[in-house]
Amino acid sequence: MILIPGETTLAQLERVWREGLAVQLDDSARPGIAASAARIAAAANGDVPVYGVNTGFGKLASIKIAAKDTATLQRNLILSHCCGVGEPVEPETVRLIMVLKLLSLGRGASGVRPEVIALIEAMLAKGVLPVIPSQGSVGASGDLAPLAHMAAAMLGEGRAVYQGHEMASAEALAAAGLSPVVLAAKEGLALINGTQVSTAFALAGLWDAYASARAALVTSSLSTDAIMGSTAPFLDQIHTLRGHRGQIVAARTMRALMDGSEIRESHRDGDTRVQDPYCIRCQPQVTGACIDLLGQVARTLQIEANAATDNPLVLTEVDAIVSGGNFHAEPVAFAADQIALAIAEIGAISQRRIALMVDPALSHDLPPFLTPDPGLNSGLMIAEVTSAALMSENKHLATPCSTDSTPTSANQEDHVSMAAHGARRLKRMNANLAHILGIEAMCASAGVEFRAPLKTSGVLQQVIATLRQTIPALDQDRYMAPDLAEAARLIHDGTLVAAVPAELLAEVVA
Repeated sequence: MILIPGETTLAQLERVWREGLAVQLDDSARPGIAASAARIAAAANGDVPVYGVNTGFGKLASIKIAAKDTATLQRNLILSHCCGVGEPVEPETVRLIMVLKLLSLGRGASGVRPEVIALIEAMLAKGVLPVIPSQGSVGASGDLAPLAHMAAAMLGEGRAVYQGHEMASAEALAAAGLSPVVLAAKEGLALINGTQVSTAFALAGLWDAYASARAALVTSSLSTDAIMGSTAPFLDQIHTLRGHRGQIVAARTMRALMDGSEIRESHRDGDTRVQDPYCIRCQPQVTGACIDLLGQVARTLQIEANAATDNPLVLTEVDAIVSGGNFHAEPVAFAADQIALAIAEIGAISQRRIALMVDPALSHDLPPFLTPDPGLNSGLMIAEVTSAALMSENKHLATPCSTDSTPTSANQEDHVSMAAHGARRLKRMNANLAHILGIEAMCASAGVEFRAPLKTSGVLQQVIATLRQTIPALDQDRYMAPDLAEAARLIHDGTLVAAVPAELLAEVVA
């Protein structure tokens, strides 16, 4: 895929992340890259102190470095900053980190030579992926430690994965026919300053959250039919009077999903219930608000994905090399917190629908815990409890990270964003949400089947049929853990949503 720095879309980046595509920068970026590299080379040989070019780093910025030591300075920077800990970042996100770094360097403000760009492109093409520990960044002065592990692999240091096998980076490069790079002035700093790790984590969290939002509209439509809920609260006129796009889209989507349901038609007249509980009646307002929140995040992260975020920056328009703070990941930290809130709320209202369906006092004549022989069988009793546990865990995980800060580097870096772990938690939260929505799909499918001979809509019948291909109806108690795992998989990999015609969910996109 050819990407234009400053103009790359989230749809392009999602394809790279999901499909493992090779990436090259558009040729239009090459002149700016070369010009900024030449400007840095001139500064490295000059007498004027320029941060990170011919000086030390951070609190050591006042120490002048001789021109002959430039390469050593950059190599030492990378090796000393390889202080990451924890589980390695998954390969698809490592690839995304490298692509985001390419886009940042491609803005022509970082001063790296074309050789550095070419090596990253070649590593992506050949599948040489650095092993990057997931912990160690506080989200300011860039994602220093994790990006240092990426840069170390380019030097032939540290570890990398090649053709599915982890090995020394020097071996991986050699096996792929590539040679390590020797860094010139500022190149090490350009590689490790920046928000690419935080942004990659946040983007992965965003794309999975969008997938869950689409799935939630499907499972909630099933749940509405399962408890014989009213579709009157989904009328378009109600939502246009308020005006929020996500709410309007959510209601419209649910109406389309339920269109033609015999269950719905059976209780339009004579239903003694005046109003449904909020988890049914207010679904467009809650899920729609989450969709809108994710839309705001998408706009922020598209800007950040295309941004130059290292320091100092080469400002060719004014022929200057200037220190700034674009490496501070506050926008990404806020975005990660917003995604976390959306994930938690989609799960919270889904869990209440699960609780509604298993409770005979609230489910409008469904059997207790959705088992045909209650008492002897517990049915989906503890599946609901599991959903409650996961909902609560996500609520705790949704506590903002962006409001935290701690001074580092001898108080030189005295306010930080905590964007990296704020975004990294989203993977765990999305996994929890997939389980919650999977349990809802199981409960709602059972509830709809108990309404036979009445049928739900043709679209939702196909959703149930997809679920039943791998999860049989629960006629009597059985070992449940594999069913819950399979239901979560159907949500996470999009299999359940794929049973729905794409045009019905087309408006719920990043």
